Amino acid sequence: MTRSADANAGARRGRPPKGASQLSRDAIVDATLEVIDTGGVTAVSMRSVARVLGVDAKSLYNHVDGKDGLLDAVAEHLLGGVFIPPATGDLRIDLPAIADAFRDRALLHPEAAPLVLTRQLASIEGLAPVEALLGALRSAGCPTEESVQLMRILVASLIGTLLREAQAGPTLGISDTGGIAARQKTLEDSGLPHVIEAAPHLARFDRDAEYEYAVQAATALVLDRIRASHGG
Repeated sequence: MTRSADANAGARRGRPPKGASQLSRDAIVDATLEVIDTGGVTAVSMRSVARVLGVDAKSLYNHVDGKDGLLDAVAEHLLGGVFIPPATGDLRIDLPAIADAFRDRALLHPEAAPLVLTRQLASIEGLAPVEALLGALRSAGCPTEESVQLMRILVASLIGTLLREAQAGPTLGISDTGGIAARQKTLEDSGLPHVIEAAPHLARFDRDAEYEYAVQAATALVLDRIRASHGG
């Protein structure tokens, strides 16, 4: 009886924690996004995600490699849902279309946007937007090296715009009349002539208008560079 009881106890000790057998990478990603949506990226830890799932934090290591693995998994999940529209062969259409598709997924979970925009991923999901941009540029006749340089210009402009949209916008009072007025007064009190002159515009932030302007400006720059390098 004693041996049987001891054996049963040993079996119980060897069982995975409650809920661990139902764990999957998808479930972990969903739980991580829940943590991010509630507390931001800084709230993510193996313990905080395990708490959402109701499991021991150690059980997560069977699916992800620590906190960095959690963050990479979220970024890959969001990028994996980017739908790149078929290329038309016209960069004036294709480049903004790729940017729009990337923006839609990057801002699907605003608190997670920095992961999508700043983490360097080697996965197919992480490289898909890069492949789309390079493909569009190569199809337009750009040499490989020039395509990389132009792609980096586009990506830098897009990431900067989307980071501002995701993080800085509310600080500037996107739709808060009181916030806009307060920001404008601060700028006007700066004593800097050009800042004072531009204060009404600096104080406002129309996310859609600024995004469209940034994409159009970056696209125009790329087209100008291509024309210049091709002698016309």
